[in-house]
Amino acid sequence: MKRLFLIALLAATPLQAQNLEKAAFAGGCFWCTEEAFEKVPGVVSAVSGYMGGKVKNPTYEQVSSGRTGHTEVVEVTFDPAKVSYEKLLDVFWVNHDPTFGDRQFCDVGSQYRPEIFTYTDEQKRLAEASKAKWEKQKPFRQSLLTPITPKGEFWKAEEYHQDYYKKNALQYRFYVSGCGRYARLDSLWGPLRKQQ
Repeated sequence: MKRLFLIALLAATPLQAQNLEKAAFAGGCFWCTEEAFEKVPGVVSAVSGYMGGKVKNPTYEQVSSGRTGHTEVVEVTFDPAKVSYEKLLDVFWVNHDPTFGDRQFCDVGSQYRPEIFTYTDEQKRLAEASKAKWEKQKPFRQSLLTPITPKGEFWKAEEYHQDYYKKNALQYRFYVSGCGRYARLDSLWGPLRKQQ
């Protein structure tokens, strides 16, 4: 019996062995989305990359051209015993501008479109319920345009994009303030943003 358990444990993927789950969110520049999720207790990792396009193993230059169909995305690995998927959805909503389709702040184009990519039917159900909840709760008049889509293949972005907000803190602050990201988020969500 012990031997069978050990074989099953060894055969399990690292995620299964640790009981971890994945989620993916596109909220404009992946540097900013990564920062938001890495600060959430229970998140094991937040990795910048690309999803939703038709080119295999795309480069940043290809994606930023807007012709591959990808959007900048962050793949979040989390421990559901410490943070729920619903909590991650709440963090996502107040960290992007859902009133635009193909832009976020100063970044314009389909490669910056906001999107929730779901990994399971349960994630889809929860994401749709979350969108409905925030549609009622939002303090602004515009509708939530952010789509909910089954996940595509995730392509990890180049290493220099990973943890950019930590490795290039000064440039990152200039980018965020120059884009007006936090000012826009505060004007959209107000106190709701601070509660997440």
